[in-house]
Amino acid sequence: MLNDAEIRVLGSLVEKQLTTPEYYPLTLHALTVACNQKNNRNPVTAYDENTVAQVLESLREKSLTYVFHGSSSRVPKYKHVMTEVLHLSPPELAVMGALMLRGPQTVGELRGNASRFHEFSGLDEVQTTLNELISKEPEAMVVRLPRQPGQKDARFVHLLSGAPSPEALTEVEAYSKTIQPRHGESDKVGKLEQEIEGLKEEFRILQQQFEEFKKQFE
Repeated sequence: MLNDAEIRVLGSLVEKQLTTPEYYPLTLHALTVACNQKNNRNPVTAYDENTVAQVLESLREKSLTYVFHGSSSRVPKYKHVMTEVLHLSPPELAVMGALMLRGPQTVGELRGNASRFHEFSGLDEVQTTLNELISKEPEAMVVRLPRQPGQKDARFVHLLSGAPSPEALTEVEAYSKTIQPRHGESDKVGKLEQEIEGLKEEFRILQQQFEEFKKQFE
């Protein structure tokens, strides 16, 4: 069972792998920025790099992440292995990623939010994917929540952290009522943020490499 910080780090790795593969795997700095994004997140967090590093070590011990040492950079980078360990198809990974980052959602909300990760043909494919996750062996990975009074559609939630508490569901409900950005605008802002952070990260690595190069002549 995973805690909230582990869910956020893992979900952020999934998101960046699927939306900005050119910047994936992620350095510790880039992953920390991804965890603390203000768009496509519920709740918004303010983790520091030390916290994220500790979470990564915990996830590594659970065989869900590993450190990647590329030939082009001395800076360690991090990848998730959810697909391999949990045997997830591309649409299943997309739905799980959306649920990890934004909490319980309806089929319609998932179609919009998870479409950044996978091109669903329609609501039927999202529902089929949810059914597959619900019937996953040896344990279900998603559960359908009872429809609340005043709600038109039922919501679904991942089970990586165990069964959700009533308090957590109340907080999610309050958040969903106060923040409803238009899907297209949210995607545009998110894409720009990802590109800017990717450029910042590349510049930071170049600076570090340049400093190491200068030391050879000191």
